[in-house]
Amino acid sequence: MRISSVAAAVALTLVTVSTSLHGQRPDSQIDPRSLSLLEAGKSAQAAGNLDAAADTLETALAVDPRNRAAFVALGDVAEARGLSGKAIRFYREALLLEPNDLGALKGQGKSYVSKGAIDRARQNLTKIRKICVKGCSEATTLATVIAQGVPATVLAAQPAAKATAQ
Repeated sequence: MRISSVAAAVALTLVTVSTSLHGQRPDSQIDPRSLSLLEAGKSAQAAGNLDAAADTLETALAVDPRNRAAFVALGDVAEARGLSGKAIRFYREALLLEPNDLGALKGQGKSYVSKGAIDRARQNLTKIRKICVKGCSEATTLATVIAQGVPATVLAAQPAAKATAQ
């Protein structure tokens, strides 16, 4: 009697786990509706309509939150709007899904430079160089942005922020 109740519990656990695992989609399968919304968002961004692009890309993520490309595109839109902090967050979300995403590493590095965080941008450049040993356009682009340095508007705002903190 004691063995049959344990066996029944184990069997029920196996059935439950196997059923839930069978029902999940693999990470490589992104919902086609999300992919079409991603393309529409990129088109709106290319046309210069950043508000519509952001709305469409957020909808793509609502349809399928595993759409890493939508996070990267949202980061690009946020950076184009001058919202570097928000862009960094979107790139981080993409990197949580795939830590070796070159586009997200490059975008995040560029956003770090715009915020004045050159050391963090260099860390991203190091990661990119480890991933593409033979060199790639993402490494070249980020190295160029880092070499150009922090934008003058950020440098002008930093002393004012330090003065108000004291």
